[in-house]
Amino acid sequence: MRKFETLLLLSPELAADAREALLGTLTGVVEREQGKMVAADHWGMRDLAYPVQKHMRGYYVRLEYLAPGEAVAEVERNIRISDGIFKFVTVKLADAVEEVA
Repeated sequence: MRKFETLLLLSPELAADAREALLGTLTGVVEREQGKMVAADHWGMRDLAYPVQKHMRGYYVRLEYLAPGEAVAEVERNIRISDGIFKFVTVKLADAVEEVA
C-alpha cells in the first residue's frame, strides 16, 4: 500500500449534498480498490488566481488515502467523468506504508 493525496477543485455552484455525494463516490472507489481513506479535509471556498471555467472561486477538498498504485488510475478516471470537478492533482506521499488497524 502507498499513501496518496488528491487535491480537488470543485465548482462553487455545487451544493453541499452534491459535494458529499461526490466525495462518497470517490471514497467508495478507493475502498473497492482495496484502499482505505485516511482523511478528507474541506478547505472550503477560496478565491482563484485566474478564472477556471469562468469562475473566480472554487471549493477545495484534500483527500488522503492508502491504496495500491493501480487504484489511483481508477480514482482519477472517476474524477474525470464526474461533473462539478474543475481540476485535480494526485501526489504520492509515501511508498510501502504499513496499514495501522
